[in-house]
Amino acid sequence: MKKPIYLDYAATTPVAPEVITTMLQYLDKDHIFGNPHSTTHIYGFNAASAVEQARSRFAEIIHAHPTEIIYTSGATEANNLALQGIAHFHKKRGQHIISVQTEHKAVLDVLKFLQSQGFEVTYLPVNSQGTIDLAALKKAIRKDTILATVMMVNNETGVLHPIKDIAKILHEQQIFFHVDAAQALGKIPINVKELDIDLMSFSAHKIYGPKGIGALYMRAHPQIQLEPLFFGGGQEQNLRAGTLAPFLIAGFTKAAELCQQHILEEIKHIFNLKKLFWEGLKDLKQVQINSDFNVSIPYICNITFKDVDPESFLLALEEQCAISQSSACTSAHMEPSHVLRAMGLTAHEASCSFRFSFGRDTTEDDIHSTIKFLRAAL
Repeated sequence: MKKPIYLDYAATTPVAPEVITTMLQYLDKDHIFGNPHSTTHIYGFNAASAVEQARSRFAEIIHAHPTEIIYTSGATEANNLALQGIAHFHKKRGQHIISVQTEHKAVLDVLKFLQSQGFEVTYLPVNSQGTIDLAALKKAIRKDTILATVMMVNNETGVLHPIKDIAKILHEQQIFFHVDAAQALGKIPINVKELDIDLMSFSAHKIYGPKGIGALYMRAHPQIQLEPLFFGGGQEQNLRAGTLAPFLIAGFTKAAELCQQHILEEIKHIFNLKKLFWEGLKDLKQVQINSDFNVSIPYICNITFKDVDPESFLLALEEQCAISQSSACTSAHMEPSHVLRAMGLTAHEASCSFRFSFGRDTTEDDIHSTIKFLRAAL
């Protein structure tokens, strides 16, 4: 049976063959299977060395220092560690946080939890293109503001926020800045020093790496101090207890390396696919794109089909192409996208909107076929 065309790369990516090969070197008794924290013998020492080599390589990719990389189970844990860690450690300085209405649930739900503990959160609105007003950011800053969190690339629309400009505004007021970069890593070059970031979250499974591994970048100079989420053996600078998994870390790093090697040619390839895709649909009535080319990355294309019944539409496409209505993390909740609603779409328009996300294996033939399927379904 022929599989549907996969156009949900923003939800997850297949693990690259080179990554699988790399990971297999850290699993069986003939390779580096040891516990990286058992360094009293060669098995543990080799595993520890492999972890630190991977840490150094990943740090190099994002222009950080190896000591600034804290391994986590993914971007969700990294977001929790950053936001809760900063809030609790520095709460005597202030209890006000700034974010954006269109953040991922992995950030919004953490902020909701912090609000239940007495913190105040200002959620910045976005315009019809999904971008924030920097003047509104400046206006939201208070004397007790200690932290702001803004995602680099929106997971539903692909909107790219002006991270460097935001960092400049925040740091003039000595406010910590966290960035969720789960949808940015591997898709655009990232230089944490140039962007002037304090904390940044990453995930491997968005870049053709394994699920269950991610990282938090934590600036060393000036030093960032966090309160850990849980305790155990004191691993990862006493910030993230638990035995590290060398095979996942090695796979994560290999995936990041592959993306780094081909990033410019891949951006060009994906941009051409997105352009081709929209060209094939824009003549249809009651169809609008929600991820403007000028403010978004090419990997994600969010489109509203105003006259369709969402469930029937997805059912008609079920065996032809794999797409989504919103974030994979919120698909269990049958509500219109909070991102699109914040951008001004009605509840009906948001429920009739679909995310198409492209990857390195997407071809022009896939795009042409999907256009044909969509037109037939409509």
